[in-house]
Amino acid sequence: MLISISFAIFITKTGVVREFIEYFNDLEWVGILLAGLFFTSAFTTAPAIAVLGTLTETNPLLSLVILGGIGATLGDYIIFRFIKDRISSDVDYLLSFSKRLRFFAIFKTRLFKFFVPFIGALIIASPFPDEIGITMIGLSKINKKIFLLISFLLNGIGIFIIGWLAKTIV
Repeated sequence: MLISISFAIFITKTGVVREFIEYFNDLEWVGILLAGLFFTSAFTTAPAIAVLGTLTETNPLLSLVILGGIGATLGDYIIFRFIKDRISSDVDYLLSFSKRLRFFAIFKTRLFKFFVPFIGALIIASPFPDEIGITMIGLSKINKKIFLLISFLLNGIGIFIIGWLAKTIV
C-alpha cells in the first residue's frame, strides 16, 4: 500500500496524471472508466484516486461517479468471479473436513452470515482496496445481481467522496 501511495504522489507531481488525461482528450470517459477499474485493486487504488481527483477539474461529478462506478464495478466483478469460482469452493471443501470443531461452526451462524457481507460492503465503499471486502461478500453466497448493485452503489459513493473532496480542496 505504501508503494501504491508513493507511486500516486510521484505520478501526480511529475505530471503523468495530466498526460494520462490528455491522452484520452476526446474520449475522457474511457479514462474515467479505467480509473474506476483501477480503483478496486490494492496496488492501483492510490493512483486511481489521484486520477479521479484530477478528472474532477474537467468533468461533472455525476459523470465521474457513474462512469467511475461502472469501471470499479467491472473491476470488482472480475475479482468476485475469481473468488466465487475458485476460492469459495476451496474454503467450502476445507470446512467440510472439520464440521465438529466449534471454531468452524461460527461460519454457519446467522450473525456471521450477516456481518461478513456487511463488513465487506463497508470495505468496498471505503478507499481501501476492495479485494478483502469482495472476498468477504463472495464467501457469503450472495447473488451476482445484488453484488453488482452493491458494488456500483458503494464504489459510486466512494468516488463521489473523492470527487467532492477534490473539488472542495482544490
